Amino acid sequence: MNKGDFVWLAVLCGVTALLIVPATHAVFIGATLAHPYLMGFVKFFILATLGELLAIRIVGGEWSRPHGMVYKSAIWGVVGMLIVLMFEIYLSGIDGAVKKGLLVVGGGTTGAVLTAFFISAAMNLTFAPVFMAAHRMTDTFIDMRAEGLSPSWPQVIARIDWHGFITFVVAKTIPFFWIPAHTVTFLLPPEYRVLSAAYLSIALGAILSYARRRKSRIAAG
Repeated sequence: MNKGDFVWLAVLCGVTALLIVPATHAVFIGATLAHPYLMGFVKFFILATLGELLAIRIVGGEWSRPHGMVYKSAIWGVVGMLIVLMFEIYLSGIDGAVKKGLLVVGGGTTGAVLTAFFISAAMNLTFAPVFMAAHRMTDTFIDMRAEGLSPSWPQVIARIDWHGFITFVVAKTIPFFWIPAHTVTFLLPPEYRVLSAAYLSIALGAILSYARRRKSRIAAG
């Protein structure tokens, strides 16, 4: 491990400590309930950026700052705000469908698991691919601007490896990681779901960045 590894771990442990220590944990939960969009922005701004930095470390073997890091972090923050809203929309939607008999989940533990699974599956099979594609486009735009280009959106779209996006990000990470992970998230008490989503954002940043940078390394030979 080098100095960068320790710094990254220190930041992650620092954030974790704020969530574990009872006094700061209570403040965090209170702030999340009072200001869900602001806290969604902050959580994803910090933790998803950590995930992106980790992906660079994994793929490149060393720590480096991504092009347009501030802009990319801000976009992650906006993603966090969207996820706050989407969590509520899909949770309320599935609950409504169950109450109307459009979905049958049963009762007890089985009912809770099936409900969480339906919420996760609905969100990840509809919202997730769209937002991941949009996020890929904004990242590619920022990267091209860092190269000194002034790309149009058709040029941005042409630059993206859509085959890799569909076959890896959509076809593999959604069914094998995101649906199970968010099923667990929706089994947690409401006050803890935001914590789960925040830490999953590290994995999300790492996965999307890893897929993009892996393709770049392969293309470079």
